[in-house]
Amino acid sequence: MSKWIHKNNWRDMEELIEESKGVAIIPVGSTEQHGYHLPLGTDTYVAITLAEAAAKETKVVLAPPIWFGWSPHHMVLPGTITIRPEVLIEYLYDVIESLTQHGINKYILINGHRIVNIIWMQLAAERAQRKLGIKVKIFDPAYMSKDIVKELGFGPVGHAEEIETSHMLYCYSELVNMEKAEDNPIKPVDLYSVDPSYPNDTLCYVPSTIEVAKEHAEKAGGTTGEPTKASKEKGKIYHEHLVKNLVKIIKDLQQEN
Repeated sequence: MSKWIHKNNWRDMEELIEESKGVAIIPVGSTEQHGYHLPLGTDTYVAITLAEAAAKETKVVLAPPIWFGWSPHHMVLPGTITIRPEVLIEYLYDVIESLTQHGINKYILINGHRIVNIIWMQLAAERAQRKLGIKVKIFDPAYMSKDIVKELGFGPVGHAEEIETSHMLYCYSELVNMEKAEDNPIKPVDLYSVDPSYPNDTLCYVPSTIEVAKEHAEKAGGTTGEPTKASKEKGKIYHEHLVKNLVKIIKDLQQEN
């Protein structure tokens, strides 16, 4: 039986919720440009593939993915859809509130859209915990892979770079066109980095202006980083590391009251 809510009828859901011990995953991503070589749905595919892999090892319920995020800086290229964060907060909260009424009381929000999504997801999660008396965890691949990125030789977090490209090569190779990948190396900026694994002092992230986004679009089709260094083998190690930690979080939640 599929763990996806939208693939089951309501009677099946009663059984699935009971088996899950009240734990559900909500995959959250975006629909935005990812260079010449990756699909616009990359961020959501990342969240989906982690959810599905964890569901194979646990009895967790999978909510339909949220395909949209906050992407104002990527509107410079066609296909990108950006939703105002205040709308996204309400949207995610309503999803959680709906499922809570049906017996789910522990949630893992998988964020496939890097740091841009985290702020509004935190706001929705805090409100849900406070008002609904539930537990919410936010699982972000960039934060959850800090132990392994140096071992894999990945460069700094950018956009459509070797990290995202390696992961997609392993999980969705049919959607990746490496012949079109173009590098746009990330230049160090004093006291600033978007990378969660960056060890030095840094300012907080603010989404790029349209002017800066246009520069990257003209230089390498919207990519920042070096996707030509990506490999399916590295993607496999990265993916399995994330799934291992996600499964642990699910099992820990299932043991809680």
